[in-house]
Amino acid sequence: MTTAAAAVPPSSPSSPPSSPSAASVTPVFVRLKLSLLRNGLRQSSGRTAAYVASIVVTLLFAALQMLGLIALRGYAHAPALVVTVIAVIALGWTVMPLFFPSGDETLDPTRLVMLPLRPRPVVVSLLVASLIGVGPLFTLTLALGSVIAVGRGGAGVAAGVVAVPLVVLVCVALARAVAAGNIRLLTSRRGRDLALLSGLVVAVGAQFVNIGVQKLAQPDGLKVLEPVADVLRWVPPASAVDAVRAAGDGSYGQAAVQLLLNGVALALLVRWWQHSLTRLMTSPDGSTLQAATREEGKEGRGFGIAGLTRLLPAGRTGTVMLRTLRYAWRDPKAKAAWATSLAIGLLLPVVTAVQGGGSVYTACWSAGLLGMLMYNQFGQDTSAFWMVALTISTPRDAYLELRGRAMALGAVALPYVTLVVLAAAAFMGQWQAIPDALGLSLALLGALLATGALASALFPYSIPQDSGYKNVAPGQVGLAWISILGGTLVGALLCAPLLALDIWLHVSGGHAWLWLILPLGAAYGLGVAVLGLRLAAPRVAARLPEILTAVSRK
Repeated sequence: MTTAAAAVPPSSPSSPPSSPSAASVTPVFVRLKLSLLRNGLRQSSGRTAAYVASIVVTLLFAALQMLGLIALRGYAHAPALVVTVIAVIALGWTVMPLFFPSGDETLDPTRLVMLPLRPRPVVVSLLVASLIGVGPLFTLTLALGSVIAVGRGGAGVAAGVVAVPLVVLVCVALARAVAAGNIRLLTSRRGRDLALLSGLVVAVGAQFVNIGVQKLAQPDGLKVLEPVADVLRWVPPASAVDAVRAAGDGSYGQAAVQLLLNGVALALLVRWWQHSLTRLMTSPDGSTLQAATREEGKEGRGFGIAGLTRLLPAGRTGTVMLRTLRYAWRDPKAKAAWATSLAIGLLLPVVTAVQGGGSVYTACWSAGLLGMLMYNQFGQDTSAFWMVALTISTPRDAYLELRGRAMALGAVALPYVTLVVLAAAAFMGQWQAIPDALGLSLALLGALLATGALASALFPYSIPQDSGYKNVAPGQVGLAWISILGGTLVGALLCAPLLALDIWLHVSGGHAWLWLILPLGAAYGLGVAVLGLRLAAPRVAARLPEILTAVSRK
């Protein structure tokens, strides 16, 4: 505040007070951005090294991308590629503030609401300050390489001079407008949940990128981008790059319209950004009575606890199931684990089928990923496990606790695994493989529930809550590896008899009896799960102090 005030010229006693102009505030915001970067690097040598290494890797990758785009100059499908690349970059600028709101402190405009500034000077100053960083430089290199790849003649060069800064400004303004428009969400608990789910988006997106790269690597693979590029060339900021191509081809009217579209898009984004800032500076937030009153009206519309309670069994089992499902819905890390398992389990059969190696048996991944959620059950409770520990005094209490947790997991896993197997069979046209694929999946689910209960009792570890990206406390990584890797291997071995029977029926020509794998797998999985819970219960009761110490470790 002192720095911002120092940049404002003093007004005469007779003149009315005026807010700072954009010209006077912009240098202050630029120095503030540089100070934030400099002070962040001073925190530790490790952070400095990581930041410098990330800059070097990013710039090297950007330089290689730029050289690759330039090498495509004159290629028939180069315009379609560069238009798609710029559109993907713009998409990245759009979603990054939603998943990584804490990556840049200047993305939070609520830090400026107490300063004597008007929204318009703040928007201009933040837009200029946002051009400082690795992201804008990376976008600049790709835009420059794209323009060089498609630009021809003097008209193309003239259009490129306008297109490159337009691409960068539209991308930066898009990110800023999205961040300002959703800042209340991003700074709330749901925003932190969204940030934790970024790993899921990255994992799913990586699979689609992998499929796309394989398609593009084929002869004339870039040809598949032409229909997409026909649409994207009219969508800012990709239309700015295509304007360079149009100007080089002599279509000056089209190029002018495309550049005008980017100018209009930039103006609209800045307007949206300014409107969001005005609302943030004038409307009440969650700390005010008005906002609290609005939030009270939203109570009870979330999870439907009352309706769910009527469906659960009575006694301790139903109470434990309700608590487990409530954690899965409300706790950010539990929600991220559940969402990742559900999404990847459904995606893997599709990815393998698209890549040409599809099989209904890949649906077993859905059972495996959900079954792994049974591991480290007590560590998932974090320090709150001591309240649960107070209710466990006998192996019977421990068994009911474990059974409730396993039943909560099974209540979601059973219909989900069945749905994935049926969907995979329909997608691949392998209806005859449903009985044995579903039977093997149910057996694997039961085996992992059993080994997960035992691993939770023998190898518990703490899950830090102060970091969204650490799932194991320092010094307990070995326990986590033994618990998860060792448990899953044992669980897979427990399914060996049923798998051997399935293979024997396939090899010996007994396809008419493959339907038996379904009831056998369901019964086998249930039996193994119950056995594992009964073996784990006395160990939980006997090792309760050690478990409590392990899961409460910081």
